[in-house]
Amino acid sequence: MERERTALEQARLEKIQRLREHGIEPYPTRSEVTHTTAEARALFEREEASANPNPVAATLAGRLRAVRPMGKITFAHIEDGSGRIQLFFRANELGQEALDGFNHEYDLGDFIQASGTVFRTRTGEVTLQVQSFKMLAKALTPLPAAKDEVVDGEVIRHAALTDPETRFRQRYADLAVNPEVREIFRVRAATVAALRRYLDAQGFLEVETPILQPIYGGAAAKPFVTHHNQLKQDLYLRISFELYLKRLLVGGLDRVYEIGRDFRNEGVSFKHNPEFTQLEFYMAYANYLSIMQMTEEMISFASGQVLGTQKIQFNGHEIDLTPPWRRLSLRQGLIETAGIDIDQFPEVESLLAAMRAKGMNPNPHAAWGKLVDGMLGDFLEPTLIQPTFLYDYPRDISPLAKSKPGDPQTVERFEGFIGGMELCNAFTELNDPLDQEARFLEMGREYAADDEERHPMDEDYLRAMSYGMPPSGGFGMGIDRLVMLLTDHHSIREVILFPHLRSREEE
Repeated sequence: MERERTALEQARLEKIQRLREHGIEPYPTRSEVTHTTAEARALFEREEASANPNPVAATLAGRLRAVRPMGKITFAHIEDGSGRIQLFFRANELGQEALDGFNHEYDLGDFIQASGTVFRTRTGEVTLQVQSFKMLAKALTPLPAAKDEVVDGEVIRHAALTDPETRFRQRYADLAVNPEVREIFRVRAATVAALRRYLDAQGFLEVETPILQPIYGGAAAKPFVTHHNQLKQDLYLRISFELYLKRLLVGGLDRVYEIGRDFRNEGVSFKHNPEFTQLEFYMAYANYLSIMQMTEEMISFASGQVLGTQKIQFNGHEIDLTPPWRRLSLRQGLIETAGIDIDQFPEVESLLAAMRAKGMNPNPHAAWGKLVDGMLGDFLEPTLIQPTFLYDYPRDISPLAKSKPGDPQTVERFEGFIGGMELCNAFTELNDPLDQEARFLEMGREYAADDEERHPMDEDYLRAMSYGMPPSGGFGMGIDRLVMLLTDHHSIREVILFPHLRSREEE
């Protein structure tokens, strides 16, 4: 069924018809742009500063943002991806009919092209004196903005786009009217580029691994399942790159990284989206201590490259990313915040009793490691505002990490926290194929079939390890969360262009 048009849309449809009746195509096939607005401005300013300035002619294009008719002249502003510039229309040069056509048939939001000469007005604004112009794309629907529009003599005001739900559903409109949102995604792109520069300079090779996988693994998460019709085979959208990247260590690629999408069929929250961007790297002959040092260097470098500083503002806190970061053992952190020494309660029943004695309400069916992880999230994580590496984790929630020498129940793993939020996760990687096989079997026994902590047996990964995998350190970080920190946004949906949202029918 055709959508009913608003009064504003109907008025613009009529303008499209009038343009075509006058032989003007509102959606032409070609444009003749010679400069961006920023390029035209910079060229003019260079000429202006020279001893013998030459006139600057340019053909510019952009979205019409403001129009001020003033009798025989009209001022307007257009905006392209590089910025804004003022346009100056004059009847003496264009003819009154052309000027009237612009004033009557062109609307805010239209994409237009204008050719002319750049000059500076008496008020000092760099401006294009328009000698010719044309429509490039008529905007049928007015952009949300706090602007008045007159239709048949009636003033109609349409609201600014501020509602978060509408902004996320109509990100195209959000970007078009909110320049601060465009800046978030410029920062995001610059952040990814800075991370690549750092890793490339350290001799890492960027690679691509499968998104569709016959066996999922490398993280504690529930996968999305799909089906290949011709092969008659269920496949999984990857939850991690880990097991494939470590196969490359076996193959002799000593330093590898990947930046790409992971997919986890889990809850949506301010810091979780089912589809998210991850950085993982693996480094032969490294361990979790050397990866800690690399992590603080890399994130500090990225912040300096993108923001020009290692001091950021996040959720009302000034956070200093300058290395070295605080190191805190998981055991000590829980003693300080939850009041429980996990080493004193090595069995599930004793830990459950200790938690209940502290007034907690733990899941009586949870494995020991999951109880520890739950206390971490509830009590310790919110206190970790300044950059902190929390290290030494229970083995049974870290099935791919190497045990500490002399302590088989604790593994060499750390997580990095900033702003009360987990940012990254890293191990000294387990490279003993016999130990790895035993852990896969143990996980299968201890966790229910539908438990997201369960890791399926990956025979091919074990085969790869059996050829010999060098001692190594591995690292994973959510790019979305890093961008949240660098832009001081507290919802992951603000830093993902098109976040997943509940369908309207389900609301």
